[in-house]
Amino acid sequence: MDNFQVETAQNVNIVHNVAGVGDRIVAYLLDGLFMGVYAIIVFVIFANTEISSDHFFIVGLTIGLPLFLYHLLWETLYNGQSPGKAIMQLRVVKIDGSKPAFSNYLLRWLLRSIEITATSGALALVTILLNGKGQRLGDVAAVTTVISEKETVSLSQTLLTEIPDNYSPTYPQVTIFSDSEMQTIKNIYTEARYHRNHKVILELAIKVANLMEVKYEDKPLSFLDTVIKDYNHFTQNM
Repeated sequence: MDNFQVETAQNVNIVHNVAGVGDRIVAYLLDGLFMGVYAIIVFVIFANTEISSDHFFIVGLTIGLPLFLYHLLWETLYNGQSPGKAIMQLRVVKIDGSKPAFSNYLLRWLLRSIEITATSGALALVTILLNGKGQRLGDVAAVTTVISEKETVSLSQTLLTEIPDNYSPTYPQVTIFSDSEMQTIKNIYTEARYHRNHKVILELAIKVANLMEVKYEDKPLSFLDTVIKDYNHFTQNM
């Protein structure tokens, strides 16, 4: 799953999980299904009701208007989600992660007829693929995007670390740690490395070395990387 990062005015980094094209298509098809079911139900109800020709306008309005406003109404009233998006755990948000205003929903909805209806979704698909932030033209104009709220776990978030088959461990003392303790060490190390927080890395390296009762000659970064790989080597081969 792709993601992108934005920095707010408060210097807070926000990482968005961009909704996959496949998920968006499925959500679109589900919404189409719900719209079709609604139209059929309403049509059957009116078909079994004696109405005059003067009431055909009311029938058309009852069926057509909700379908016409379907996405605008649902996304506005249901916090950025239509039923299809809710099932696929997708949501429309502003590019900074905040909740869109009605004007944002309205603008992306107005361009929907050009991107999706007129071109059968081809224009929207191409724009999303080229944009990199999950935005079709309506999203670009409205400063919104569609994100996925599905929880994803990458290898970096787990205890597992890729090591070569011929890996030779350096510190057998790593076995004093439990899985949960090593997971904590890896999480702190990964976070500090991402933010280039050398002070935290140094303090963590000193703490780990003291617990293992070893002295390291490498740089703190290299030492911690070796400790994590050594732990994986020993636990995977036990």
